[in-house]
Amino acid sequence: MKITPCLLAAALLACTSASAEETHWSYHGKHGPKHWGGLCNSGHEQSPVNIDTARVEHALLPDIEFNYHDSSTQVVNNGHTVQLNYDSGSSIRLGQDEYRLLQFHFHTPAEETVNGQRYDLVAHLVHKNDAGQLAVVAVLLNTGKENAFLKQFWHKIPPPKETATDDSRINVAKLLPAITRYYTLPGSLTTPACSEGVRWLILKVPGSLSRQQLADFKKHYKMNARPVQALNQRTIQVGW
Repeated sequence: MKITPCLLAAALLACTSASAEETHWSYHGKHGPKHWGGLCNSGHEQSPVNIDTARVEHALLPDIEFNYHDSSTQVVNNGHTVQLNYDSGSSIRLGQDEYRLLQFHFHTPAEETVNGQRYDLVAHLVHKNDAGQLAVVAVLLNTGKENAFLKQFWHKIPPPKETATDDSRINVAKLLPAITRYYTLPGSLTTPACSEGVRWLILKVPGSLSRQQLADFKKHYKMNARPVQALNQRTIQVGW
């Protein structure tokens, strides 16, 4: 099934017109990040960032309460990443704030860095609350042990601009580490139009995937990570 403009927009969280969707951008060359324009180049709270653990601010942060349920499997290759759209009914809660899980997708290498280190892959779990505000949970992954969760659908990645669906069920809770302490800061989407006002929740404990799983992803996207952006006046917090 061909992906529609609105399906791709689920990754960017705004359904754009067909003409806007056809605007070309990439991670390389004349259409690469330096040329994305707009807020991508002029914003002051852009993502991703480097997390300098010696300079983070310790704070009393609420635990992330994950309320993830099984979902049907819908794997979208939108031309920029591999994305899985999630059935309604799953969410996270931080204190009084609840955000519904919309989709998750992947970047290699990981867009966020920790003390300058880039992990091999990152999963971005994208959520939205009733006010339309976004929260993204980032799960960092390094090569090592095979990832049983990814194994369920990694072989189902379709050609660009297509979607693969089947009757199997997945639960993204199986991608989460046992300990879910996190770094947090305000930021932006990491793809055009780089909209700001995104609440970032970057899990401290990384997971793993096998070298073969990483190689299989790179068959589709050799590199799809935006460079690290300036922190500017923002503070990165971490829980005690």
